[in-house]
Amino acid sequence: MAIRALRAAGIAFVPHLYSWQPHGGTRASSLALGVSEHAVIKTLIFETERGEPLCILMHGDHEVSVKGLARAIGTKAVSPCAPEVADRHSGYQVGGTSPFGLRRAMPIYMQATIRELRQIYLNGGARGFLIEITPSDVERVLAPVLVDVAVA
Repeated sequence: MAIRALRAAGIAFVPHLYSWQPHGGTRASSLALGVSEHAVIKTLIFETERGEPLCILMHGDHEVSVKGLARAIGTKAVSPCAPEVADRHSGYQVGGTSPFGLRRAMPIYMQATIRELRQIYLNGGARGFLIEITPSDVERVLAPVLVDVAVA
């Protein structure tokens, strides 16, 4: 779904396959590709206290401040979805979630400092598959709301 969405939008990207490791996260993928973990961007599915899903893009070497995110989006609380719930919301398997071609429409937020990078590596919709893309192309296609909620 992600690749179809990118092609339909006319976005250039470079595909990268690597050997996916359970619980390896962005550290394993950055090592496999020989890139900075800071440039490998996680696609995380959260829910508000009302069960409304949202997607947040975050640097691989940072975590999301849940209190900061809740404040930034004007809700009482947010929390990461359980893997099976995230799968249902996104249409992707956890570890292979892409922000492109999500099954369910949901707000997309992006850590503002991602814009400072020349190239980023996002999941292409499957475990072991990242796409290299520019942050400006991500913004053009997804129109994410920029937030500053990173915790080192």
